[in-house]
Amino acid sequence: MAPPPSPSETRPRPPVPALFRVAVAPIRAFFRLEAASGILLALCAVAAMAWANSPWAATYFAVFDARMDVGLAGAHGHFTFRELINDGLMTLFFFVVGMEIKRELSSGELRTFSRAVLPLIAALGGMIVPALCYSVFNYGTPAQAGWAIPMATDIAFAIGCLTLVKARVGHGLVVFLTALAIFDDIGGILVIAFFYGSGLHASWLVAALGVLAVLACLNYFQVRSGVAYALAGAALWYAMHHGGIHATLAGVVLGMFIPARPLRPGRQVLEELGRYVDQTLKTPVDEEARGAQILYIEERLEELEPPLNRFVHLWHLPVAYGIVPLFALANSGISLAGMGWADLLRPLPLGIIAGLFLGKQLGIFFFTWGSVKLGVADRPGGASLPQLHGVAVVAGIGFTVALFVAGLAFPAQPELLTEAKLGILVGSLLSAVVGYLLLRFVAKPVVPA
Repeated sequence: MAPPPSPSETRPRPPVPALFRVAVAPIRAFFRLEAASGILLALCAVAAMAWANSPWAATYFAVFDARMDVGLAGAHGHFTFRELINDGLMTLFFFVVGMEIKRELSSGELRTFSRAVLPLIAALGGMIVPALCYSVFNYGTPAQAGWAIPMATDIAFAIGCLTLVKARVGHGLVVFLTALAIFDDIGGILVIAFFYGSGLHASWLVAALGVLAVLACLNYFQVRSGVAYALAGAALWYAMHHGGIHATLAGVVLGMFIPARPLRPGRQVLEELGRYVDQTLKTPVDEEARGAQILYIEERLEELEPPLNRFVHLWHLPVAYGIVPLFALANSGISLAGMGWADLLRPLPLGIIAGLFLGKQLGIFFFTWGSVKLGVADRPGGASLPQLHGVAVVAGIGFTVALFVAGLAFPAQPELLTEAKLGILVGSLLSAVVGYLLLRFVAKPVVPA
């Protein structure tokens, strides 16, 4: 028989303030949506385009191209606000990416070869074919350095699109797309590391290796302090920046060194807590002492949570709802003054559009279909071919990492960078709209198990 409710439980709840109902509650409901980060990202991209083509366009470029000077201990840095976002704040984005990759490899969907092989093969198709499509249009031209732009899938946008047709996309396909995007991220990270550096400097790379040794020690001894990892990460960023490797990759490396195991085995902690609770319940104490006992229990329970999970929880929201939308706002503003439809037929934007919209769907669909036919793996979630094709089209939404790679490919060529951004926006929009229509009107609804 359940115990009677306490007096505090029987009291009527106070009315919800009108201000909360009108202003705060809708915001909280929005951020509980699965597609919230993708929606916010889209809104920032639209806002950037509107701002850059409004009567106040000059203020857009003045804000993000504003020069900033920072001095610390005799060292001085000069950069624009956009560079601060792209090279500084985006390091935190890649930090979260690194932790997500490690979590999937250690305890998630990619922890075994049988689970990882199909999204890995699909991701390879989704990287190779788009790069070839781009190169067909741009090989031998000044724009050939952008071959990696259409390789990435923006998981926030893609999952947001699938959320709109969740009745026609099973959980297995969502997991498949997420795992595919993880491998996309790994491929993009490797491409950035090997092809978009600025000339290697051995002494600084040796210093970076020294920082890696420190991180390995922190990981081995299961250090939980965020300050320790922040200091090591800052040192690694500085060494990689001067060593010729793009500094944002320091975030990925740092994320991979965050411990993924709890400090102590869960059974051991729970057994100790069980004995402690039995003992405390037999000993009468006042409320202040009882509060101290509860605090002790909370601290012991924290030992069950790996530092990796704690850091992901800490940084996921600021990155998804702060840094990435700010990146979209800073990099999506394209002035369309003097542009026409003919500009989309130039080799650079046409190559990106072909890579994202055609290359992605062809590479992912046929590499996946071929693997299933050869018996390498089963069809993800038992999906039908129309469902699989629709998801492959949606995977052509390349935004955040595509814009990032475009900035690396054309750092001193603003005209080419503008064309690349235009191609990314159009190719991603095409993939989103056509993918949605295929899943909404061609794929059959998922039958509940």
